[in-house]
Amino acid sequence: MSIEDIKKSLESKMDQSIGALKNNLTKIRTGRANPALLDTVQVDYYGSMLPISQVANLSLLDSRTISVQPWEKGMGAKIEKAIRDSDLGLNPSSMGDLIRVPMPAMTEERRRELTKVVRTEGEASKVAVRNLRRDANEAVKKLVKDKLASEDDQKRCEADVQKATDKHIIEIDRLVASKEQDIMAV
Repeated sequence: MSIEDIKKSLESKMDQSIGALKNNLTKIRTGRANPALLDTVQVDYYGSMLPISQVANLSLLDSRTISVQPWEKGMGAKIEKAIRDSDLGLNPSSMGDLIRVPMPAMTEERRRELTKVVRTEGEASKVAVRNLRRDANEAVKKLVKDKLASEDDQKRCEADVQKATDKHIIEIDRLVASKEQDIMAV
């Protein structure tokens, strides 16, 4: 593995960490409805647990209501129960074949709790990025030890790795601040 390979791998893995953070932040609800909120809810479908999106059509009725349209008639009650039993604090109601999932208004206290969750997610992503930095630096040190790279190459690579780390940490901070702003907006 060369120094260039290490840098490319590092960038790719750090970008994946940012992608994972974005994905996790979409699941934290603001006041608005988002069908991605229900991605974690599993429904019993003939003995196997499946995500709701694989047994029903999810869409928005308005900015505060998600509609769930089961693909099979008998699944409505199971989907409704799965949403109610999830830890999302949602209370679905069915209207014939359609299940409506209204987003409850958020209290100030709940908003503050969610900002703490967002900060925790951000910190976990920063730790992941810093661990990637450490792994890359150790890989470069191993190349120098095995006489496959010079110490000058090591210094340059460590500087590049630090720049990549700083860039990704700034992006994480930006994403966290943006999500906190979304949550605190009334």
